[in-house]
Amino acid sequence: MTCRQLGGPCDLAHHGESADDVINAQDQHLKAAEKDGDATHQEARDAMKGRWRHPKRSLGWYRQVKQDFAALPED
Repeated sequence: MTCRQLGGPCDLAHHGESADDVINAQDQHLKAAEKDGDATHQEARDAMKGRWRHPKRSLGWYRQVKQDFAALPED
């Protein structure tokens, strides 16, 4: 899945065995972008921070990512 598919602004591809792996890769990508001062990723980074802080409120997003991941064709 790409950063954009997960709510970010770019097309960097994330890979993993599970949706959780991809979500964690996106989190690391957004952290690195924030550290590098990449303002284009700030909105997505703020949203990700909010999801980690309030997981119950973010279940809709999480379920959608899991569904989207499951629908991806296998390599």
